[in-house]
Amino acid sequence: MPDTTAVIHPKFHHVNLKTTRLQEMIDWYGTLVGAEVQFQDDVGAWLSNDEANHRIALLAFPGFVDDPDKDTRTGLHHSAFEYQSFDDLNASYLRLRESGITPDICIDHGMTLSYYYKDPDGNHVELQCDVFGDPARSSDWMRTSEDFHANPIGVFVRPELIAQAAEDGQDFSEIHGRAMAGEFAPEIPPVDIPAGE
Repeated sequence: MPDTTAVIHPKFHHVNLKTTRLQEMIDWYGTLVGAEVQFQDDVGAWLSNDEANHRIALLAFPGFVDDPDKDTRTGLHHSAFEYQSFDDLNASYLRLRESGITPDICIDHGMTLSYYYKDPDGNHVELQCDVFGDPARSSDWMRTSEDFHANPIGVFVRPELIAQAAEDGQDFSEIHGRAMAGEFAPEIPPVDIPAGE
């Protein structure tokens, strides 16, 4: 008999998005994260950028309509992909910028450096790297850091300034420290974040 009291921890596998722009979404995710179509028909596509059968499913059923108030509705806020290093995140930022794709919001959360892009339907996709390079350390930091507890959102950053600092030869620990000190902050925050109690 299986143990019905223990929680089995499955891995997150894919996100499924509804769209009215099937081909545009396929092309965009291909550029963003190298997602390739595994199968496509008139009403959907299944894409993967690794060994999984799919990581992104796109449904384009007849009758779907865009929601002009999407940003203020409850539901999915964003999906996320993680790079192995800051160098990979920065190189991808530069590659995407050359393709005309720039992030909408960028934040150093303290445990991740995160660039949020909007897909053609307005869904945010986070591209991130772990600041510590170790999920155990970043998890511990989230649980125990007074800085994180005082500001769990983090500090807005300008990725072009971070890329310039990297090009100037600064290592990631120095860049992260400068980001958290507000040295790369935009003049005007891209969004208003409500304060917690």
